[in-house]
Amino acid sequence: MAGYLSAEELEEIRKWPTCAVSNAIELFDIRPRNKGFMLPNIKCLYPDLGPMIGYAVTAVVTAQSSEGHRVQAPDWWKEIQKVPEPRVAVIHDIDRPVLGSFWGEVNANIHKALGYVGAVTDGCVRDITEVKEAGFHFFARCVSVSHAYVHLVDVGIPVRVGGLIVKPGDLIMGDLHGVLSIPREIAKDVPMAAELIEDWERPIINFCKSKTFNIAGLKERYLSPRPTWPPKK
Repeated sequence: MAGYLSAEELEEIRKWPTCAVSNAIELFDIRPRNKGFMLPNIKCLYPDLGPMIGYAVTAVVTAQSSEGHRVQAPDWWKEIQKVPEPRVAVIHDIDRPVLGSFWGEVNANIHKALGYVGAVTDGCVRDITEVKEAGFHFFARCVSVSHAYVHLVDVGIPVRVGGLIVKPGDLIMGDLHGVLSIPREIAKDVPMAAELIEDWERPIINFCKSKTFNIAGLKERYLSPRPTWPPKK
């Protein structure tokens, strides 16, 4: 699909931790530094699965009652086809307090078969052991024992999760640090930008670890020209 990255290009980004990707995005100066990432209340449940990256498919759920508007699962599956793989489900739970979990072993395996690599929600999840064994990422606000009356009430719309507005097709990345969005217009260049920042940071870090550390040397390295985009030739 037009405007999306290849699997190889996504993998180049996935090699970096989200903190490095966040730093790289700052280099392009296309959004404020206090925007573009989810708040710390959205937790990574499986840090050892490594970074997750994919395109957002969005929905809204509630678990308070079986009554009211309901989007049927086949309609949700149809919405999925509008976004390429790998996919990340980004679901806003309208219940406060959060009550029932949309995500468990069944839904995780269904969505994995549909090309998803994980789910992000400001609601809850369950079947924690079984879902980890399936290799499916969970980023969530909390864990719950029950699904209650959980059902979809809207799909394919912008949602706010963890303070971040996510639209269908947004490029989403998450790891043990949290979740952020990567502007698709600069995504291909993110690995190179991350490398530029790493090349500036590493001499400082290595010098701080060395037996020859001193303030003068630290000042020299810390005040060296910082990377810019596009790179200076």
